Amino acid sequence: MLFKARDLEPGTRNQGRATPQSLRGRAASEAISHPGGLPRRFAARNDLRAKGFTLIELLVTIAIIAVLASVVAPAVFRNVGDAKGSAAKSQIEILALALDSYRLDNDVYPETVQGLAALRIMPVASAVPRNWRGPYVRRTVPVDPWARPYMYIAPGQANPESYDLYSLGRDGKTGGEGEDADITSWGGPITSGIAP
Repeated sequence: MLFKARDLEPGTRNQGRATPQSLRGRAASEAISHPGGLPRRFAARNDLRAKGFTLIELLVTIAIIAVLASVVAPAVFRNVGDAKGSAAKSQIEILALALDSYRLDNDVYPETVQGLAALRIMPVASAVPRNWRGPYVRRTVPVDPWARPYMYIAPGQANPESYDLYSLGRDGKTGGEGEDADITSWGGPITSGIAP
């Protein structure tokens, strides 16, 4: 703001007018009254800027999220594979309990041709059970976590006096490691004579 000489003259002419001293005081009070230390007339402009994010801030945030995802994702997917293997083991144990109940009622396990469906509905193929008291499972027989049916052989080749119940894992082939490993009711590997 420019001051004219008449504003600086002593006397009654400058009363009510701004003097450099009064302006300094007013500017100081405006600076103190605003949290950012800026006069009120500049505050609205700065508040608009403060509401948004800069491109740099967004890029840095995206980069941090990408780094975290690349570190965490492998651990999460490994856990998903482990969870599927655990789910298959649990389902095999539940089916084993149902097969044992079937045997208690009928003195034999369902034959291979009857399959695991004999746990849900009374079999009519091959030898009809004489004392079927099912269903031995509440719902339909589940598929393994990789959406394939469990393999059932009775009498079993690994267990000639009972049955073989297993899943071939993620790859659907015998053998393998990790998520591709076979999951069996007897806890051992599948021999070449058992494979479908």
